[in-house]
This record gives sequence, C-alpha cells and structure tokens, in this order.
Amino acid sequence: MKSLVKWTTLGLALLPVACTAGVELKDPIIYSATGEVTTAADGGLRPAVGVQNIEVYRANRSHPAHQDGLDHTYLHAPNLAYWKDRFYLAYLSGAVNEHDAPTDTSLTVSTDGVHWSDPKLLFPAYQLPDGSYTITHQRMVFYVSPEDRLLATAFHGEYPSPNDGSGIGRVVREIHMDGSLGPIYFIRYNQQEDWDPAKAKEYPFYTDSSDEGFVAACKALLSDRLVTAQWWEEDRSEDGFYPVKGKALAFYTRPDGTVVGIAKDAQASFSTDNGKTFTRTGFAPGLPVNSAKYWPQRTDDGRYALVLNPTGRLRHPLAVVTSDDGQHFDNLLAIHGELPVQRFPGLYKNMGPQYVRGIVDGNGNPPGDDLWVTYSVNKEDIWISKVPVPVTGEVADGPFFDDFESDAAGSMPAGWNVYRPLWAPSEVVATGSGQGQALRLKDEDPYDFASVTRVFPLNRSVLIRFKVLAGQLDGRLEIDVAGPHGGRPVQVALTADGKIEARHEGIWKPGGEYSVGEWIEVELDVNPGGNTERFQLRINGEEVLYRIAYFTDFIPAVERLTFRTGFYRLRGDGGHELPGADDKSPKKVFLIDDVSIEPRP
Repeated sequence: MKSLVKWTTLGLALLPVACTAGVELKDPIIYSATGEVTTAADGGLRPAVGVQNIEVYRANRSHPAHQDGLDHTYLHAPNLAYWKDRFYLAYLSGAVNEHDAPTDTSLTVSTDGVHWSDPKLLFPAYQLPDGSYTITHQRMVFYVSPEDRLLATAFHGEYPSPNDGSGIGRVVREIHMDGSLGPIYFIRYNQQEDWDPAKAKEYPFYTDSSDEGFVAACKALLSDRLVTAQWWEEDRSEDGFYPVKGKALAFYTRPDGTVVGIAKDAQASFSTDNGKTFTRTGFAPGLPVNSAKYWPQRTDDGRYALVLNPTGRLRHPLAVVTSDDGQHFDNLLAIHGELPVQRFPGLYKNMGPQYVRGIVDGNGNPPGDDLWVTYSVNKEDIWISKVPVPVTGEVADGPFFDDFESDAAGSMPAGWNVYRPLWAPSEVVATGSGQGQALRLKDEDPYDFASVTRVFPLNRSVLIRFKVLAGQLDGRLEIDVAGPHGGRPVQVALTADGKIEARHEGIWKPGGEYSVGEWIEVELDVNPGGNTERFQLRINGEEVLYRIAYFTDFIPAVERLTFRTGFYRLRGDGGHELPGADDKSPKKVFLIDDVSIEPRP
C-alpha cells in the first residue's frame, strides 16, 4: 500500500486573502515534493545525511527513572528550548491513555542533547473541588524573557478534552540556572462565561509574586502576541487576545519580516506586524493533512526546513522538506525512519515519530549549525534529532575511509546516521589495543536495536571493506547495503549461534564462523566486474560463498551501508502489552572499524 506525497485541498475553497500592511501573499507555504511515500517505517525515502536520532526518555512501568516515580506509559507532545548552555525539554505524561486525568508535565535537561537528566515534575495535575484531577496540555512551554529569564507554561484542562476551551487556565513558573523551579502561578484564566474561579484556587495569580523580575517577565510574555498565539487551542477565548486561530501553531520569519504560520491540518497564515494581526490563507497547497504537527524553521544556512509526517494518515516517518525562499518546499528526506514496536497499548496512541517541535525563535540556538527537533515515538517514548545543516540526501564523491580516530571518545561518528535508543547506544570508544578507536554498538533492549548508517555516492558498483569484532556468540549483527528507497540487495549477518551468513535471492547461505573477541575483515564486492545484480562476500581475504550471490532486492544502484544489532523490520506494530519490556536483555556488543567504501565506475 502506498500513499501519495502530492495532496490536494480536497476541493475546499481557500479563505479570502486580505492585504496586511500592503502585502498580499496568497500561499505562504507551497509543498511540491514529488514521488511516493510507502507504509514502511522510513516511507521509502532517502535519509537526510548525518542525522542522529537520540532517545531522551524510555517509558517504563516497572522501573521508572523519573525522579518523582512516575510510571506513566503515555508520554507525548515534547517542547524544546536552549538556555544558558543547556537543552530544556518538557513533555506530557499520563498513566496509560491520552487525555487521562491526571496528566502531568515533566522536565528533563541536557548539556549536549545526548545525555539527559532523569525527568522531574514541572507542572503536576491538581485535584478540583469535585474530586477529579486536571489534565495538563500545552502546545507551547518555554519563553526566554527580554531580561533573560526562562519561563515555562502549561494549561490545566479538564477531562475528557483539555484543549477545547473549557479548561481552567494557564500556569507559569520560572526555571532557574541552578535547576531549581520557582513557585507556580496562573498567568491567564479561562475566559469562557461559565468559568468557575473555585477551580483555580490551587495557585495564586502571577501579579501576587513578590519577585518584580518574574512579574516583568510574565508581562513581557503576555504582551508578545506572536508567542502567545500558540496558546489559542486550549483557551479559545473570543476576548481579542489571539490574533489567529489554529491548533499547534508554529511559525518562522522570512528576511522581509513576514511571519509565516502553519497549524494543524495544513492551515497557513502570515503576519507582517510580528504577530499582532494575521491573515489566514487556508490549506497550504499540497501539504499532507494528518492531524499531526508541522515544524517550520529558518536554518542557520539561511534556508528553510519544514519537518512533518508526510502522509495523509500515518505518523511515520518523520521527514523534512527544504526551501530556498521560505515559500516553496521540496526535496523530501527522512529524519527518523525507524518504527519500533509499541510496548504499551492505550487509547489514541498513534504509532510513529510524531508531534514534532523545534526551538521557537527567541528560545536559544545551540552551538553549531544543526537543526534540533523533538518528538514522541508511539506516544510512549521521547526522542530528539540533531539534523546537520545544510540538509541534504547526498554526499560528495568517494572513496571514504572511517577509522574513527578523529572522533572524540564517547561521541557518535561524524557523517553517520545514528539511531540511538537509550538501551542500545552507538558511540566511538577506545579499544585499548593496537586497533585504536572503533565504533561500538551496544544493545540491551529486548524490543529495539542499535543502528548506524554510512551514506555514500549513489553507484551501481562499490567495494566495501570493514573490520568487525563480536563480544559474544549469542548476539546478532546485520549488515545491509541499500538503495535510495530502502531496497536491500546485499544482506549479511553475524548470527546468534556464531555463524556468518549472506542472503542469496532471499535465502540465507553459510559463510563461515566467527569467534568472540577476534577481529575479522569483511569485504563486500557489489556488482563486481560485469556481473550485475550480484555480490561477493570475502572474510579475511577469502571467498566464503560457494557461488557469487544474487541480490535479494533487485535495484540498479546502492548508496548506503547499515550495521544493525537485530533483525530488520519493515515497521513495528502495537496494541499489545509486551512481556519483559521494562527489563534489559543480556548485553550484546559489536565493534566496527576501518570502514572503506570505494564507488567504482
């Protein structure tokens, strides 16, 4: 089954476009990516080169790492900021289902975007006079004030719908440099006629604070019409506070000062007065509509990126399109192309990497030119991605040689795509031997794996060499050579019983054995000589297959090499409790070194 990337506006007429400050912009965002997106985890898309997918927090009901002991398995809707040399990430946390009461908001902090503190409660739900509990909900969390104070906000809604305008109000507190949290106050009450002030007695109003700097920061936030436009979905008041109506509004600013907004369901708008007023333009032409979020951003190279789930229903893969002018977006590439199994079922728990958010303008810019985005996977795990800029799906001509000596120990290898679950990290390590540094894949996750990919120039014929060391005989390492859309013509494995195998036309064929703690040299000769759709496997310089192997997936050219500590999955599934999901599996370790890739004419 395939779903087209190219979408229409379903016959719905666009809203009339008015002029704002003399500017008329019919379609501020035009999506023109062509081709098809499949139902595979990666959508059949080329990956954006060098992306690092990093798991921030893994839901665990039996042994939660949360500082307040939350054993929740619904984790969703993360928000991100960078302030005072640290990343700040907040997310919704509920026991089992979406929009369960109580639902809290948690906070975790990192200095490098890779290693994160154990989360703690940022905004707990509280009990209402009738005995029920609130549901925190927010599309926007962080705000850095003009005086450089970091505020966090959340909305307290009520069961069963915390974002329909019937909630209680929005709260705020300060995050201090030492990691401590200030008191919680309300910053805006619900403005509906039937609002009950008794429900808001849990916290005072922000003007009651004796901290004049905090009060000034709150007033600055309230006066920022562009930032607070993100609040509309929960509040939905008609008191004139909101310049535009849109769920999960995200925005970016073009060089001419025009602010372009995009909300759920591909609803586009623009402002020429920094958010004081907006002109709605209706559906962004061509943009897939699936009720997930979009994240647009001007990148550090002066171009633009739009991150999204590029189908009309599925929330996978997480992908990106780019633009030179901030209006026309194309060149669709995958950012997060893995779909692990869902470990905990729950109501409204969609599969996939979804509800993406980056860093709002004014909320910091991490070192380097990378694009950082955060999202949930399967609405139960929180992830972040570091996307190199400029965003591209291609690399320069080879050959390539990676010995990992120039990478810092403990880092992920530069130029490689990395999929890094918390319990299956990949990083460069010192071997303590004459081999120097190597890339280590460690796996203790019973339902996921470590995976690294090296993209190389698209070519029909390529010679690949590398060294591999297994730390055990009962682990599995798969090595694929793949094409642009995920086809895997060459498949090799170190099996869990000490064997080496290669796949010939879908059939695994024996290729010898490996030993614990010993480096072996592997050579994959793809389309050698005049032989097309075939490959040779050599171990320590010797042919190990009784005949040259035919491809399993017949494709004309290849462009990436992948190492993975487990069986390949087209996509994961969900809906069932998985046994042993909260406990680590026995550790498996593989070392990779001296990766040589020689594309040949």
